[in-house]
Amino acid sequence: MSQKPKAVVLLSGGLDSATCLAIARDRGFAPLAISFRYGQRHLHELAAAARLAKALGAQRHMVADIDLRAFGGSALTADIAVPKDRAEGEMSSGIPITYVPARNTIFLSFALALAEVEQAQDIYIGVNAVDYSGYPDCRPDFIAAFEKMANLATKAAVGDGRRLTVHTPLITLSKAEIIKTGLKLGVDYGMTTSCYDPTPEGLACGHCDACKLRLKGFAEAGLTDPAPYA
Repeated sequence: MSQKPKAVVLLSGGLDSATCLAIARDRGFAPLAISFRYGQRHLHELAAAARLAKALGAQRHMVADIDLRAFGGSALTADIAVPKDRAEGEMSSGIPITYVPARNTIFLSFALALAEVEQAQDIYIGVNAVDYSGYPDCRPDFIAAFEKMANLATKAAVGDGRRLTVHTPLITLSKAEIIKTGLKLGVDYGMTTSCYDPTPEGLACGHCDACKLRLKGFAEAGLTDPAPYA
């Protein structure tokens, strides 16, 4: 029996990355999940990532330590208030203060290093350009540029001819479509956390942009979000 090809999956513990992990597994890959302790406001998402990696059959789950608090500039890594109760129009215009400078570039670079060492030719990232177009590092042009760079920058590609592909299976889906896809693949969204500003116990606030988009997605899918809210 042939061995499954490996794929590195960026796993934050949120709804999108959990769905992405399930898709990679469903497509016949042996997923290698990677999460980050990067100085974010809370670590509930890392506990969620560990649960999801186990439940969704990740072959390996590693947590990399980097400290983006050194740069600040984001409500997720600095002492800046997380915006609450913004209208949909506000959320879809401009780049929000919850954007973490260069975060996906940095995360993908770590994933690239892991992929090269593990001889994996595929990376999965759950970026989405429909519900949250405000993030510049979630857009197709950025992903295409990173993939091109990756195939110029590694021994695997230049020396060994192992071309890397960055997969973004959620990039054109609505949040409701993402949820329906994940449910078909067995994702338990009660295990995920998306909130930018949860309580110390890990309960979602229900008012930040991430919570509002998530709740809207479940409502449009005709479902109730199983995650715990304050």
